[in-house]
Amino acid sequence: MSAPAAAGVVAGYTADLLVGDPARYHPVAGFGRAALALERRTYRPRRLAGAVHTGGLVGAVTAAAALTHRALRARPLAGTAFAAAATWAALGGRSLAREARAVAAAVDAGDLPTARTRVRALVSRDADVLDADGLVRATVESVAENTSDAVVGVLAWAAVAGPAGVVAHRAANTLDAMVGYRDGRYARFGWAAARLDDLLNAVPARLTAVLAVGLAPAVGGHPCRAWRVLRRDGRVHASPNAGPVEAAFAGALEIVLGGDVVAYHGQMVARPRIGDGTTPGVDDVHRAIRLSRAVGAVAAGIAAAALAWTDQR
Repeated sequence: MSAPAAAGVVAGYTADLLVGDPARYHPVAGFGRAALALERRTYRPRRLAGAVHTGGLVGAVTAAAALTHRALRARPLAGTAFAAAATWAALGGRSLAREARAVAAAVDAGDLPTARTRVRALVSRDADVLDADGLVRATVESVAENTSDAVVGVLAWAAVAGPAGVVAHRAANTLDAMVGYRDGRYARFGWAAARLDDLLNAVPARLTAVLAVGLAPAVGGHPCRAWRVLRRDGRVHASPNAGPVEAAFAGALEIVLGGDVVAYHGQMVARPRIGDGTTPGVDDVHRAIRLSRAVGAVAAGIAAAALAWTDQR
């Protein structure tokens, strides 16, 4: 794992920063198609069926990644390339920034239909009812949450378990996005995917929150104020992992998130108010992206250093 994985993390992070997701034959998209095909056979409105579906898929791709990485131990360059490819495919920092900027640009131009279309790439809530403020708020919240899910979580699991950890995390996160809902079809079947994703992101979410607080000055914020918001509002969100990161971003940016009633798959959900300050505007989307980039860069450095330290031992 160590040296090739450390170099692979740096290379994969750099590739995502400069190039973004693979344009064609994206392995995560391929995994999603395979999961959907398997779901047609495994679906039952029961938790056990969902656990078998989730465990089988995540276990299979994780085992394949672990075996491949082990087979490449005697070939450092190939091992580095494999670690880099896995990290690059799993990261989503550049795509997150691109989609957030697109929503901000559409809102700024007064083109709300386009903004509603673009925001669907970021959020699962029903976008048709969102006004300009709602679109901006949803975008900032998504930037915060996906900094944890699509950036820091990937890097943290790379540091812990190399490419196998990266693949396990991305597979669980993808399944959660596909079936981890509380609606009629997936309320029971998607339970295992949602709980596994919560478990794998518990530490990365809190690391993201701490880094966002510490890096608040990068976006004109104050760490002490951000820390107060994190401590006060980090637990009010329904999601145990989204709460800390949204609170940390709200505190660092000195804005208010949540505090609205939104629809998810036809179900109305009241969201608690998080943060102090002003209602977020278009400029705050760009500030959130800068904070996300700063958090990701520090997380990448931590992951690479941890792997290098493991190699020295």
